[in-house]
Amino acid sequence: MAKHSSNSKLTFSVPTPAVAAELTDLAMRSKAHWGYDEAFMQACRPELTVTDEDLANADSYYCIAQLYESLERKLIGFYKLQVQTQQRVELDALFVDPKYIGQGIGRVLFNHAEGFATALGASEMLVQSDPNAVEFYQTMGGVVFGETASGSISGRQLPVLKFALGSEGTLNR
Repeated sequence: MAKHSSNSKLTFSVPTPAVAAELTDLAMRSKAHWGYDEAFMQACRPELTVTDEDLANADSYYCIAQLYESLERKLIGFYKLQVQTQQRVELDALFVDPKYIGQGIGRVLFNHAEGFATALGASEMLVQSDPNAVEFYQTMGGVVFGETASGSISGRQLPVLKFALGSEGTLNR
């Protein structure tokens, strides 16, 4: 587990195409944190791959979290919001570098995504969750309301959670 010092600074920014491969690598490492085998991970690779075109899509909003310590930059997480309708967005991705899992980075990323979705005018956010992450999303205020088929693994169902958004967010956290 990596610890960050008091002189470190966490920043959020829009990624450039230059980091697409780095985002893909981070997504793969984060997904692998749950103990999935190599065959499973390779089946997920196409869905977890971030391309230049993905980053340029006008209906998608990517945000990266970087930790600066001294002069070193570390990409420690990212999320992707996908606009579905004027009132609904999907949190299509939220990944944290495994070295930083359990340190509150996921919560910070989620809160940032929630605030951005609210600023876009959305009143509802959906998440198709990895089964291992459902508890996290429930802690963040999500309610499981259905399932959807995995885009990577035939026969696998993924829980779908719903978050009500507003000026106060989903919870007073």
